Amino acid sequence: MGFRSFKITPTLSRYIATNYLINLALLFLALLFIIYLFDMVELIRRASKRDDVPFGLVMQMGLLKLPEVAQVIAPFAVLFGAMFTFWQLTRRYELIVVRAAGFSVWQFLGPVLLVAFTIGALQVTMINPMGALLLGKYEQLENIHLKRNKNEIAVFKEGLWLRQSMEDEPGYTVIHAGRLDQKNWALRDVTVLRFSADDGLEQRIDADEARLADRSWLMTNAALQTDAPEPETLAEYKLPTDLTPQDIEDSFGSPDSMSFWQLPGHIQTLEAAGFDATRLRVHYHTLLAQPLLFVAMILLAASVSMRPPRMRGTLVLISLGIAIGFATFFLSSFLQALGVSRQIPVFLSAWSPALICFLMGITMMLNFEDG
Repeated sequence: MGFRSFKITPTLSRYIATNYLINLALLFLALLFIIYLFDMVELIRRASKRDDVPFGLVMQMGLLKLPEVAQVIAPFAVLFGAMFTFWQLTRRYELIVVRAAGFSVWQFLGPVLLVAFTIGALQVTMINPMGALLLGKYEQLENIHLKRNKNEIAVFKEGLWLRQSMEDEPGYTVIHAGRLDQKNWALRDVTVLRFSADDGLEQRIDADEARLADRSWLMTNAALQTDAPEPETLAEYKLPTDLTPQDIEDSFGSPDSMSFWQLPGHIQTLEAAGFDATRLRVHYHTLLAQPLLFVAMILLAASVSMRPPRMRGTLVLISLGIAIGFATFFLSSFLQALGVSRQIPVFLSAWSPALICFLMGITMMLNFEDG
């Protein structure tokens, strides 16, 4: 009884957790470095087409994108870091000695599970907001220096604000709409302000509706006001534009550029303005499921890595673990796509990968412990 009272020791927990954290950090940094090099090659290729993009700016853009990349590779790092840690401890016979001393698999697995859950919670609450902020700056630099896109779009509770450049003319146009019919891409309660290149107001247009079609805004019941005392009323009026529906969606609907804490309010704002926020809802629930997914990755890693070194098929089992990691990624992407297209409910598309992996890991670990 005296021996069993010391079964859960802080020293052992710290030792296992520290081993895992060190392996995870080294693997994570190595993956980030490799991905950064590939991103730099792609950014340099794109920047080579512009004469005024310095190399320092390209390096800055690559660094701004790293936190977002880190969130993508985090489940893989958690999985492979745990697999290497358990394989290392097993190869040194440390886990075998611990098991022989009467420790349950759940007891020495507990510290690693706690670390993974904590990392998942920190990623959602701290790393994601920081990554969203830096990715927003990256996209801003990309639009200015690489894409040369001068159009800007923002959505608030008061409606949609859109700034577009004038085709073959100096100046720009600011469009405000109270609501949007996204199905037909029609703006309601439209106000258009046309400015000259030196920011002078040249014209104001008020219309009941503006429909996006054939590279122009087709306005109905438009009242044009310039310097004349009375506005000119037209049944139809065309305002040229180089925007497409996809441009409008991409300009504000990138889930990765929005902080976890801002997503609920932004979803409500988009829906109030008439936009479909399903993609953002799927992304929000996917973030909520991250801690559970990380715990599931630990369970799967343990089930394929904690085999005696003399046991045949260890390499096959580790390969299976790697395959499980990639299968999880593709399953998650597939289910999220179904959720965005409304083929399955949002909750099911976002939480299913984490729940499936968690239940699979629990089943395999129970079989490993009792079998």
